[in-house]
Amino acid sequence: MTTTSSTSGRRSPRVPIVVTIIVLAALVIGFFIFASLYTDYAWFAQLGFQQVLTTRWIAGTLMFLAGFLGMAIPVFLSIGLAFRYRPVYAKLNSQLDRYQQVIEPLRRAVMIGIPVVLGIFAGLSTSGRWSMVLEYFNRTPFGKTDPQFGLDIGFYVFELPFWRSIVAYSSAVVLIAGLAALAACYLYGALRFGGREVRISRAARIQLAVTAALYIALQAVSLWLDQYAALTKSNSLITGAQYTEVNAVIPGREIMAGIAAIVAILFIVTAVIGRWRISIVGTGLLLVAAIVIEGIYPWIVQRLQVKPSERTYESAYIERNIKATRDAYGVSDVKEQNYDATTEASSGALAQDAQTTANIRLIDPKIVSDTFSQLQQYRQYYQFPDELDVDRYDVKGETEDTVIAVRDIDLDGLSSAANTQYNRAFVYTHGYGVTAAFGNQRASDGKPVFLESGIPSNGALGDFQQRVYFGETSPAYSIVGAPKGSKDVELDYPSGSDDDNGGNATTTYSGDGGPSVGNFFNRLVYAAKFQSEQVLLSDAVNKDSQILYDRDPITRVQKVAPYLTVDSDAYPAIVDHRIQWVVDGYTTSDAYPYSQSQSLSDSIAGSESSAYRTDQVNYIRNSVKATVDAYTGKVTLYAWDTKDPVLKTWEKIFPTSVKSVSSMSAELLDHVRYPTDLFKVQRSILGTYHVTNANSFYSGDDAWNTPQEPTTTGSTDTDASAADTSTTTNALGAQTTTTASKANLQDPYYLTMKVPGQETAYNLYTTYIPQQSAGANNRNVLTGYLAADSDAGGAGKGKKASGYGKLTLLTMPKTDNIPGPAQVQNLFNSDTTVSQELNILKRGNSTVKQGNLLTLPVGGGFLYVQPVYVQSTSSGSYPLLQKVLVAFGDKIAFEDTLDEALNSLFGGDSGAAAGDSDASGSGSDSGSSGSGSSDSGSDSGSGSTGGSTGSGTTDNDALQQALSDANDALQDRQQAYADNDLVAAAEADKRLQEAIEAATAAEDGS
Repeated sequence: MTTTSSTSGRRSPRVPIVVTIIVLAALVIGFFIFASLYTDYAWFAQLGFQQVLTTRWIAGTLMFLAGFLGMAIPVFLSIGLAFRYRPVYAKLNSQLDRYQQVIEPLRRAVMIGIPVVLGIFAGLSTSGRWSMVLEYFNRTPFGKTDPQFGLDIGFYVFELPFWRSIVAYSSAVVLIAGLAALAACYLYGALRFGGREVRISRAARIQLAVTAALYIALQAVSLWLDQYAALTKSNSLITGAQYTEVNAVIPGREIMAGIAAIVAILFIVTAVIGRWRISIVGTGLLLVAAIVIEGIYPWIVQRLQVKPSERTYESAYIERNIKATRDAYGVSDVKEQNYDATTEASSGALAQDAQTTANIRLIDPKIVSDTFSQLQQYRQYYQFPDELDVDRYDVKGETEDTVIAVRDIDLDGLSSAANTQYNRAFVYTHGYGVTAAFGNQRASDGKPVFLESGIPSNGALGDFQQRVYFGETSPAYSIVGAPKGSKDVELDYPSGSDDDNGGNATTTYSGDGGPSVGNFFNRLVYAAKFQSEQVLLSDAVNKDSQILYDRDPITRVQKVAPYLTVDSDAYPAIVDHRIQWVVDGYTTSDAYPYSQSQSLSDSIAGSESSAYRTDQVNYIRNSVKATVDAYTGKVTLYAWDTKDPVLKTWEKIFPTSVKSVSSMSAELLDHVRYPTDLFKVQRSILGTYHVTNANSFYSGDDAWNTPQEPTTTGSTDTDASAADTSTTTNALGAQTTTTASKANLQDPYYLTMKVPGQETAYNLYTTYIPQQSAGANNRNVLTGYLAADSDAGGAGKGKKASGYGKLTLLTMPKTDNIPGPAQVQNLFNSDTTVSQELNILKRGNSTVKQGNLLTLPVGGGFLYVQPVYVQSTSSGSYPLLQKVLVAFGDKIAFEDTLDEALNSLFGGDSGAAAGDSDASGSGSDSGSSGSGSSDSGSDSGSGSTGGSTGSGTTDNDALQQALSDANDALQDRQQAYADNDLVAAAEADKRLQEAIEAATAAEDGS
């Protein structure tokens, strides 16, 4: 007794210890869950979008409960009925007896536990479908009908997904409940197998037969709905039902639905009269009918009827696809016009396009980030983005295209000594100001001409709040704010005058940008959220402190508008004396009948689209324009496309979240532009769907592609480089570094220009070349030119400009051979005179970067313009614009400025002045000479006319002689290699090197 008592006494404390650990663990987990929910609500409430969060919570919770109960109750009832009506005196075999002995002590736990576990999984699965359910109950008609069934498009977008999900979920529930009942019936003897005999109790027969009837009835409904789903199925030719689907598959599914309904009735009969034979035979006939009606018959129709005359049979359905696709992607109103472009560069040809010529952008936003950084960054804890943004501003009464960038904070730039948790959370909290340069101008030394610069910023953009607390690279969180009279803690900007702070100005945040952490409880939950004791313990946290987080503009818009697909690029604009981030939001769907489906990410990235992507869409609208205040973080959503039924539906769900476009200020509208991502999707569609004739569409004889980024060479459609830079080899065998797009297709560009037949406007454009398979003898000629009017302002507050969003498609005559971007780039790279000039530019360990190749429809043809930058390989160097390449037809020119290049190209007088005319004759740091114009169609490829030289020298005979000697040596070397004469080749190489050294010496002395 003593021993037993002692053992019991030793073991009894262990039970409460285990329980205590479990309880504490549950409390900790519960607290972290609570902290996550609480901080989410605080964030949304601070922005005024708490209704969005609460609606999501309520809808998600109700969906979870519906999914949980919808699964748990039927499964529980199914098991319970099987147990309740089990045969009491059934004779069981020894194995079943053992099963019952094991399960019986746990029977209640199993009967409750299995439905609960299955219900939890079902609830988690259904809770994520809250948006589909809300769309169904708030659906808005499209006002357009499909061509097959005559139903409103809204049925396919909102209703069909809902009903198919209901049927699929119900089928899963009935199937699982049936399997659970089957197992219970077998375990308790209601279903017994003896040799060739199967015995089943009356109660089990009724339960299993009714369950089977329900399941097959649901399949009948599913088959009926599948006929509508055929209109959004992607086929090898088009998206949507083709001849075989319309005439064989859809009628077959109607027949199959009827057969399935009859079989379901047969199972009910079985439940009543007790004969399984009729229901089993019916099921077998259903399977045979499925094979014949849904498999064999459609195959016969497709193979023997459609294939031999496919174009004839599919013509009507291709027309359906063309019309629906153009409507769904918003390109049905594109204005197409023939443009018989000339290739002759005649004197004065640009006189009618003087405004376009003056606005040609030379500053490449993908190259000059390092230049901005070296000239305007000021401190290592600031940074500019890798790719700058393009916008336009009114400067002295003139609208100027500008390259603009926010000077954002960069905590990774802090020194190891300064990179403390305190500094990261309380001191380095924000970026400061913007830097903007004229897009069409350059200084005499090749630097950008800034219209807004310095820190604090000053210039043509006027006074504005310069602090950037909400930017693309803002810290994960910052704690800001303090009572009036407190000492400033935050570093504001380097002023060079405040000795108490090491030459830095300091500040205290005075906006309302984040939830309060002024009380202990809020500090505790945010310390848990960010797993940082600084939030809880630091003496820098006070009663007025706020915590700023989720600060990236795109993240903020995505969170408050979860129904939107957000554009990949947010751009800054100075609006009403504040820095505002402008973000475009899209409503999309993959259920628009007959509209061609494509991967959204692949279309935007410019890569080969895959049918296996999970982001397939076949409907898109730029339905929302959003702004994010860089100082307060305030998010404002504006309903941009007020006719979009998807947006109207979500406005019913979140009625207070989106404002009318009428509340947009005139200044904001001046900076709204046509979004790049939408334009990329539309250009991808129009590459094929500019063809509206079904026969031509089928044959593919006029299909187009967007050209690859021309500064990336040696890539194919399938293996294009994704690097930012690549290396090319010019005519002298020298290597040149060129800037490339991260995607393998050429990016569209914003330019203020005059599209033929229209007024000058801020446009977004792209080009097309013939669609052709990789590895073929590709023809890189220009076939089309697509431009979108991006000017939304000018009409006053709350009014979009009438021309905004107009798409214009210039089509070239099929007999024309207008050089495409790749051909023009090849002309530049292979011209020997250009190569000689580039070699001189590269002397002294410098590299040459060829910028974006712009294409402009001016002078009755197409003008190509490419800036050429030079950058030293030494530390701290940055690209400088030193030369400009231009082409028109097969003629090119290479000069110090665009103005000189155009005059050289167009017979000495282009008829218009470029934006960099003030830099003419100033030359470059390298003192390189201009090559004049050249006709690349000539045998030598040079054809130099002399032109103007770099540092103001007009006729340097020694330099010209050296260049001529270099050209002769190059030709001799090429001929020597062709003759396999290595000795002659070596001699030519020596003369080539001597000529280049002579050219360098001549220019240094010029």
